[in-house]
Amino acid sequence: MTTALRVAVIGVGHLGQHHARLLASMPGVDLVGVVDTKPGRAAEIATKYGTRGFVSTEEVLPSVDAVSVAVPTVSHLEVARPFLERRIAVLVEKPIAANLGEADELLACAEAHGALLAAGHTERFNPAVAAALPLVSRPRFIEVHRLGTFPDRSLDIDVIFDLMIHDLDMLLAAVGSEVEEVEAVGVHVLTPRTDIANARLRFTDGCIANVTASRISRDRVRKARFFQHDSYVSIDYAAQEVEVYRLGHANGRPAIQGGRLDIASEEPLQRELADFIDAVRTGRPPGVDGRAGRRALALATRVAEAMESTRDTGVGHERVTDGRRHEGHEKL
Repeated sequence: MTTALRVAVIGVGHLGQHHARLLASMPGVDLVGVVDTKPGRAAEIATKYGTRGFVSTEEVLPSVDAVSVAVPTVSHLEVARPFLERRIAVLVEKPIAANLGEADELLACAEAHGALLAAGHTERFNPAVAAALPLVSRPRFIEVHRLGTFPDRSLDIDVIFDLMIHDLDMLLAAVGSEVEEVEAVGVHVLTPRTDIANARLRFTDGCIANVTASRISRDRVRKARFFQHDSYVSIDYAAQEVEVYRLGHANGRPAIQGGRLDIASEEPLQRELADFIDAVRTGRPPGVDGRAGRRALALATRVAEAMESTRDTGVGHERVTDGRRHEGHEKL
């Protein structure tokens, strides 16, 4: 493809407006429009980034090669399906769908029509994560904290699907093993939904991951630490910093060696969108495809269900013994 790729952003709220901002300035991309059902919103963002505003997806459907979908999660399937049916490439923000059944419909639609489907797990494109993951090898214990102040958005979903799912996706990519057991607890504090949650995951290779997500904290913390044989890897998502320490020798004695890696800071969303555009142009799979998005959603769902069992029985626990829990939950 030598001409500019025609792209539209569907949903230009808090996150979608940044999709529009970045795509409008991306070489080889023609941002042909933005779509939003909120009165005046599409026109506002379109004026800001030099494109056209629309109130329905039908208006841009005939004139795009790819779209970025950043509408509320409950509408992901409804909005993305008409584009996939026309073999138009789609990037869907996380979580990929409202539930596993709808995620499967999205995947089936993309496969049936030969359309590219990418999932918007932006943290995978964080330069710190990209630098750290190749250094992670058979970790034995992982600790992750994603803590934030109370937001003014995404309060219609649990913190598991809003924040923790970033780290669940990262863990699935880093460990490369199936999740055998899940324990979880969550608390409603300021909303009817879960505002703080903790999950303990046991992988089939023996690795244990302890993951905490909160949207009611005073400080903003986004860190992951990997403990493995002879080395330790630490990621600070927000600062885009990685520290690596290994067991070495100095003067004939064991010694800890290492320090902070040299990492060029970049906007993760910029990298994600550039990856999506390149995948559309070249026909290669995107960095995080629809199936990866589905796996992250499946694990988040298991965490949420284990958390609910805590409220019902006081014991937040589920275990996979035969590779299947029940219909819709395959082995991770």
